[in-house]
Amino acid sequence: MNLPAWIARRYFFSRKKRSFISWLSILSMLGVGVGTMALVVVLSVFNGMDELNRQIFKTFEADMTVSPKEGKRFTASPELLAKLRQTAGVSIVTSVAQDNALARYGNAQTVVRLKGVDDNYLKRKQLDSALLEGKLKLNERGVNYAVIADGVRNDLSVSVLDILTPLEIMYPQSDQSFNVLNPNAFNREDLTVSGVFFIESKYDNFVLIPVAAARTLLGYGPDDVTSLEIQLKTGTNENKAKDALQEIVGDKLLVQSRDDLNIDLYRTIRIEKLLVAITLSFIILVASINIFFTLSMLVIEKKEDIRILYAMGATTTLVRRIFLTEGAIIALTGAITGLFLGIVICLAQERYGFIGMGTVSSIIDAYPVRLDMSDILMTGGLVVLITFLTSWFPAQRAAAVK
Repeated sequence: MNLPAWIARRYFFSRKKRSFISWLSILSMLGVGVGTMALVVVLSVFNGMDELNRQIFKTFEADMTVSPKEGKRFTASPELLAKLRQTAGVSIVTSVAQDNALARYGNAQTVVRLKGVDDNYLKRKQLDSALLEGKLKLNERGVNYAVIADGVRNDLSVSVLDILTPLEIMYPQSDQSFNVLNPNAFNREDLTVSGVFFIESKYDNFVLIPVAAARTLLGYGPDDVTSLEIQLKTGTNENKAKDALQEIVGDKLLVQSRDDLNIDLYRTIRIEKLLVAITLSFIILVASINIFFTLSMLVIEKKEDIRILYAMGATTTLVRRIFLTEGAIIALTGAITGLFLGIVICLAQERYGFIGMGTVSSIIDAYPVRLDMSDILMTGGLVVLITFLTSWFPAQRAAAVK
């Protein structure tokens, strides 16, 4: 029989009457439990937000993007495209010509993010789930079409059913002095709107058009692009593919993964998660300080019991272990309860979505959550560490009683 654990359990569970110390122990246990539960839930919400952003980016952005290290554009020769397509793991290579432009529809106009893409773009089927209205087509029977974001549709009051009113895209000519009154100062392209998509507000000003039309508007050559977007085959190792592609494109071009393009956002989420974890850890520490006071008062109350134990041959190590075990019972009971409730709340939110986002324009109805075993283990380890620190000094005091 483990004597320290048995005596500690007697102190905590088997009191004949509830004293102030008993209620303080319960209060300490509840404080640790609530703090632990909050830490698990909040960290899971940050995990869910991280995963949600990755899903959003995956809907619009490619696995790999090749862009120039200097300048806005580069020449993608047929030889370079052929080498990229033959690289192991590469599925689709898309030529992209992208820049800001002015869009006009009827009497309304707005600045848009123009993205010219070749026919391979629609083969990626990324926008299939984001299509709100119309069809995803960019060219049919020699007619150029535009697929616009829902924000552009709202700004310009575009109707997909109206095939008579064109979407006019204008871009300043590089060889002309800029003058809004000069009709020859802009390159112009009229397109029919074929579809409307919605992903997230970050992409709400995009207009997708054929890359040939975009090159004409931007004044690019037949092989000029602002980037090459590369879709990888399922199961391909991204790091190995990235290294192989970088070796092919050379030093003047940069290959970036989807995570590389959005590294600032991911870094912000990680920093916020760390700061929140530190804040909630202090809350758990404050709750655990009650354990310090509880054990200190228990040492005073049990001085006679401690002297009797010493008289019966107990060692200072045994007495110290009794009070360390007492602190562990209080803290771990609260921690285990908090972990259990936190996991249950996260699983229920993930399945039923009880807590909504509270915004009409959100792409999801409820807060995203994702349980991560590392967060649970970190929370449990943190509680154990804090418990040991707050229980050590009262246990030392108890061991010094003679």
